[in-house]
Amino acid sequence: MRTALMLITMPALVAGLAACTSSGTKTAASVDVHWEAHNLPADSTGTQKYLQTFTVTGDLSNVKRLCFNQFSRRMTPENASDTIIELLPGYYAIGSPRFAQTAAGDTLVINILTKGAIQSICYGADGVHTVLADGSTQAANFTYTPLSDNHDSYATATIDLMPYGEEVYAFNESLAKDAEIGVYDIVPSFKNIELKGGESTVNPAEATFKVLDNPSHTDEYRITVANGKMTVEAPEKNWRQLGMRLSHFFGDKARTMPNAVITDWPSLGYRGLHVDIARNYQQPAELRRVLNLMAIYGLNVLHFHPTDDEAWRVEIKSLPELTEVASRRGYIPEGTNAEYLPQIYRGDGNPDTKYGTANGYFTREDYIDMVKYADRLGIAVLPEIESPGHARAAIQAMKVRAERTGDSNWLLRDPSDNTDFESAQNFHDNVMNPSLDGTYKFMETVIDEFIAMHKDAGVPLTAIHIGGDEVAHGSLEGSPTVKALMEKEGLKNEHEVQGYFTNKIRKILDERGLKFAGWQECAYKHDADFNKEVVPSVFGINCWSTLGANKTVADDIASAGYPIILSNVEHFYNDMAYSRHPDERGLTWGGHTDEFIALAGYPARLCTVKDAKIVGVQGQTWAETITGPETLEAMILPKMAGMAERAWNPDSTYNNARFNAAINAQLPALDAKGYNYHIRQAGIKTIADGKFTVNSSYPDAVIRYTLDGSAPTEQSPVIKAGEAVNLDGTKQVKVRQWVGGHPSVVTILNIG
Repeated sequence: MRTALMLITMPALVAGLAACTSSGTKTAASVDVHWEAHNLPADSTGTQKYLQTFTVTGDLSNVKRLCFNQFSRRMTPENASDTIIELLPGYYAIGSPRFAQTAAGDTLVINILTKGAIQSICYGADGVHTVLADGSTQAANFTYTPLSDNHDSYATATIDLMPYGEEVYAFNESLAKDAEIGVYDIVPSFKNIELKGGESTVNPAEATFKVLDNPSHTDEYRITVANGKMTVEAPEKNWRQLGMRLSHFFGDKARTMPNAVITDWPSLGYRGLHVDIARNYQQPAELRRVLNLMAIYGLNVLHFHPTDDEAWRVEIKSLPELTEVASRRGYIPEGTNAEYLPQIYRGDGNPDTKYGTANGYFTREDYIDMVKYADRLGIAVLPEIESPGHARAAIQAMKVRAERTGDSNWLLRDPSDNTDFESAQNFHDNVMNPSLDGTYKFMETVIDEFIAMHKDAGVPLTAIHIGGDEVAHGSLEGSPTVKALMEKEGLKNEHEVQGYFTNKIRKILDERGLKFAGWQECAYKHDADFNKEVVPSVFGINCWSTLGANKTVADDIASAGYPIILSNVEHFYNDMAYSRHPDERGLTWGGHTDEFIALAGYPARLCTVKDAKIVGVQGQTWAETITGPETLEAMILPKMAGMAERAWNPDSTYNNARFNAAINAQLPALDAKGYNYHIRQAGIKTIADGKFTVNSSYPDAVIRYTLDGSAPTEQSPVIKAGEAVNLDGTKQVKVRQWVGGHPSVVTILNIG
């Protein structure tokens, strides 16, 4: 599901973006920090390093430390008087006597040599703040230099995966071929359109809804446009979602449309979107906007991920420490304790800050309201309780509970456990102990509270996702209580210990009439007896690594009889970068994913078992690099359109060109609703007589260029697609395009 590249953060696209990514108001910073990085040549041993430069300006007389978050790597200050320590994997503190020696208004430059190569801005600094002499913290006014501004340095240090101008030009050109679409080409596409001849002027917002008699498929519906009317026949529970879809794609004003009878239905019953609010918090209002998007694209399950190593984001009334402790993150000096978690990903070091994405949680009422709202849209909420791994936030919260109350019965780790292990995200204490009664007492309490919240919402809960992924190898070997459990139950190894845990939680859910869902680790490589007992209770297994070296995972799990939800990283991870451009947000450990790669995620290719129980497709949105609602929306739009097309229509439908045209046609509707979305690059190529030209995959793009090596801004000269401009002897052209006010990253063309 995730990999060791998880403790990565990404700077805001503009200075101070953190101030407006969530509720509240950011106070003025007294220190300005500018960050940039340059890859360095490998040394005589072949070791790669890059230089990070922090340029600090302001009143530094009272500054004790400069802190930041970044992917965990070995770092060494260039200046011998400076120090750097890692407070938590991915959270660093720079100390220096030079802070006090810098006069107000002067600039202090701190260079940090870092092992490895910097290939993406997601490896850059984030969560930059100061620690003052009295121990208080203050956000820095943070800016950074895009890696593409120094791309010669970036490119020469490692394999250059930058999508350059000519490559982008060729792809954009391919999207112009066979790109004609009609009025009824929406996403996901209709299965059958029967044109009846003639036209009608109708207002889709005033369509008449009726119940469809004798449907042939689950959730089948019919749209009839004739005699100046639009009539929709569908199950009543789907009326609101269908109304939103029709209004989005056809508009809410009278328009002329071909007379037609459209018959459509989803081929897969589960069409999901996973949203992580643990790593970087999203407000309830933003989740409503996400639910609206899901309705527009015909999705019907929100896989809600509020718990992980880094935070717990939903209120459990009987366990207040979960949110009092684990929904707050900030600066904790080494060797001290605090009733909140260390800062990770981003923040200003203050656990009580209200703006940004570090702190916050859904109250019980927030969660109930979200479930109600989703239900009105025909969307089910599937909550996830990460267990037994990825549980550091819960573990720390229950440790504080024991310290507060003296009651150790809620502890999730064995105090006598001296196991030395490291998780994929570099944690050493993030696994619940499957041999402790407290673990199951905790899980039962949380499960019962989710059941109660759904009951209060009037929306019964049918399943709970129990996580189950990435339990670190060796994480249980040192626990005496686990060893005793293994001897008692005849468990041979840690895999069987986790299977014991999974089965025990499954029984807890069975007793409450619930199914369970889990990541692929819950179902992979168990014996026939285990599978026979567990499979009947399973709602769905998310198979996330189904290609490459792990190409047999989905097939093996399907062969064992499990219902599977195709969630694989190569096609459906929204948090993967759109391309390998160094300034694109997102991770790259699973490659890169855009709307066309998502469109190519054909279920029959991802699971080849005949008669496999493929219940659906899901897009994953992990939040390590998601710095606010704007970033969240740009990471899922338009990727989720490709995933939605494959979930609704598993077989071939649109080609890339027509799909691109269908997406472009509805961008104005997204603009009208205030959504952010990702913009692809403009292409560049040289032509005869010392000139260059550009192209775009958007008909209404505004393209601007520079010839002096600087990044184009909204003040740079405009070039139209197909227009020829003199190179004037320049060795590098840069272009950037804007669509609906949304900018792309910069495209580079090197000459000669």
